[in-house]
Amino acid sequence: MSLLENGRIPYIGDPLPKLEVQTTHGIMILPNDYEGRWFILFSHPGDFTPVCTTEFIAFEKLRNEFTERNTELIGISIDQVQSHLKWIEWIKDNLGVQITFPIIADGLGNVAKRLGMIHPTRGSHTVRCVFIMDPKGTVRLVLTYPETIGRNVYEILRSLIALQTSDLFKAATPANWPNNDWLQDNLIIPPVKTIQEANAQLAKSHAGEMNCYDWWFCTKKMKPLTD
Repeated sequence: MSLLENGRIPYIGDPLPKLEVQTTHGIMILPNDYEGRWFILFSHPGDFTPVCTTEFIAFEKLRNEFTERNTELIGISIDQVQSHLKWIEWIKDNLGVQITFPIIADGLGNVAKRLGMIHPTRGSHTVRCVFIMDPKGTVRLVLTYPETIGRNVYEILRSLIALQTSDLFKAATPANWPNNDWLQDNLIIPPVKTIQEANAQLAKSHAGEMNCYDWWFCTKKMKPLTD
């Protein structure tokens, strides 16, 4: 049985299965077509729905922020490509926003089922899933929202920046980073595993190279990738 044959949502650390998809930008192969780039795959319940319309506009308005961080956007729903195209046209004509990222047309729901985007209790529509994928096509973050709750696109952007910063510095981010009310934008150093490492970490703290509240809890000021 393949990794996602049972239709479960991929876990963090899973590779995205190879998918050939029809999009508003033509046929694409995921994750191959985004090799070397981060990308965010997000599902929506359907075209011509109010909450989804607000989300697509929010994603588009922040698209430059994602692009500057080597990240692409791609949407998906169980609609035909003609419906996607007409919806994009409606948004441009009535709301003045041109949706420029591709949208997957998954009319039979095969892609959505394989990625666990259709929950048995929610009918045939996709729920609001978000997958943040790294340049190697590995799932790094998964979010799921109900149909009635629009996504916070700023939080998705913040999560992307946190992932990229964590990868760069090999460190963790505290709650609400980079605006933690206690640690601000400091990063948390990974816990040590030996007495020798603990003593070395405390020595660095005494030397002012990092700040340790104890041997298991050390932070360091590092420039976040927010600029």
